[in-house]
Amino acid sequence: MNSPVQQIKERLSIEEVVSSYIKLDKIGSNLKAKCPFHNEKTPSFFISKDRGTYYCFGCGAKGDIFTFVEEFEGLDFKGALKLLAERAGVQLENFNPKEEGEKEKLLRIMEEATKFFENNLTSNKTVLDYLKKRGVEDKTIKYFRIGFASNDWRQAYNYLKTKNFSDKEIELAGMAKKPDDQSKAMYDRFRGRIMFPIADSSGRIIAFSGRIFQDDGKSAKYLNSPDTPIFSKSSVLYGLDKAKESIRKNNFSILVEGQFDLVMSHQAGFKNTVATSGTALADSTVSRENIVSNLGLILRLSNNIVLAFDADKAGINASTRAAKIALAFGMDVKVASLPEGIDPADLILKEGDVAWKEAIKNSKHIIEFLLNRVLKNYTENPRKAVREIKEKILPYVNEVESSIEKAFFLKKISDATSIPESDLREDLKKVEQDSKQDKIEKVLDKSVENKIFRKDYIEKRLLGIILWQKTLKNRDINSDEILKKVSEVLEIDVDQILDKIKDNEEDLIFEAEVFYKGEVDLKKDVEELLFNFEEEYLKEKLLHKMQELNNFNLKEDKLKSAEILKKINEINNRIQIIKNNRIKK
Repeated sequence: MNSPVQQIKERLSIEEVVSSYIKLDKIGSNLKAKCPFHNEKTPSFFISKDRGTYYCFGCGAKGDIFTFVEEFEGLDFKGALKLLAERAGVQLENFNPKEEGEKEKLLRIMEEATKFFENNLTSNKTVLDYLKKRGVEDKTIKYFRIGFASNDWRQAYNYLKTKNFSDKEIELAGMAKKPDDQSKAMYDRFRGRIMFPIADSSGRIIAFSGRIFQDDGKSAKYLNSPDTPIFSKSSVLYGLDKAKESIRKNNFSILVEGQFDLVMSHQAGFKNTVATSGTALADSTVSRENIVSNLGLILRLSNNIVLAFDADKAGINASTRAAKIALAFGMDVKVASLPEGIDPADLILKEGDVAWKEAIKNSKHIIEFLLNRVLKNYTENPRKAVREIKEKILPYVNEVESSIEKAFFLKKISDATSIPESDLREDLKKVEQDSKQDKIEKVLDKSVENKIFRKDYIEKRLLGIILWQKTLKNRDINSDEILKKVSEVLEIDVDQILDKIKDNEEDLIFEAEVFYKGEVDLKKDVEELLFNFEEEYLKEKLLHKMQELNNFNLKEDKLKSAEILKKINEINNRIQIIKNNRIKK
């Protein structure tokens, strides 16, 4: 019988899956597009319909529908499997709790907690009345699975214990905390709060954001789950699982701050809204831990974003910081102007859906938005306005990628202030010079991060195959020999590799078994994976060496620079040998 992976591949073509995320153009019997995994102007992302695979000649991204969904959506294999199985209409077997890995158990805890909080809310008229007073409809409460954590020290903890979860598991999921006095029982992290479940891109609940219901003057207004093995604050946006299709369809996203802002925006018909939930946006599209950042996920869906934060000082500061990061990613950034002291949820409640629609429609590019604020705040002090333009607006102009757009904004500033364009260009050159080195380092860092992701993904796949084969009596490959080859590439001992993956063994075995069980030429696939693995590892080393050379003072130590250049040459030669060997095979 075919595995779920094979069944899904039989029902979903790579063209069907990838085209639902990005625009594809035909080129002969294949397809091409601009790569969604790195910024490029000329398409270098190609799809082979016959093979069911993709490859980017720009950044090296490659794989099948599963790897594409994992990387695009920022999911693990099980998340991608769930998403694609639902789309293909393939029924997945229920997982045996005794065989599930750590992540799967934590996901079950979060699902049980969500149901528990939902039930709590249905029986609490006071909280329900408050939500209705805020304009939240019953269908919206159900759609977002909003719940309530009673002001009780151990209610949720006791419930989860009845579901046979251990103290360690409940604490690891971020649902309970240990008291300083170890002799006392654990207590709930969330108490007396309206609970907003946070889901990953496939809809699995991975965290919570709790808004305090009755302010005691001591507790934070919002309390979010801590980072856990299934939740990273910098890689998640509230509501993205429900917003992604609308973002693709409308080709822009709306970014708000709070949960109520998002819920009310969706209720008003703007389903392309996501929320930061009090979490700062990451300044890189991919972290060094190979996790796609929150803003990185939005960028892959659309290059256009409208920031709609509160109109107070904190909201403006958050908008300008988010805008600068988004501009650096090459996004087109606009800001919606809201009345002072009014957030999106209040605007929709008090003035209706039309007012919110107008605010989005009339949003201004971040540079125009900042220019209008400077001119408004310093009408009586032109000299200070000029200084503000240099210090607070030109850095944003500098982040704009297009030279034509830069010229457009310089002219706009000049027309509004009577500052000669030539003077603005001179000051912009100084801003460019100051940020040049920082930009070089960021570009190199991002290249390294992308390559690390490729290498780590292949490594994970290989180790999963090795561990899976070790559980079988009749093996298709020599798993010990493959493990030795992996250790040689990584230049570390076998024991170190096994120690590194001991906490994820079940997940790795599950992925390999689901992926390769059935009529698959495993030897051929492993051989290709080993080629790819060594090539990506060498590319990573090459980028690090290039970065080292870039940061090195060549004039001070010519001998050291010669050593680095020699090493770069050796790595390049080895990469070419691997490519030649692959061709021969």
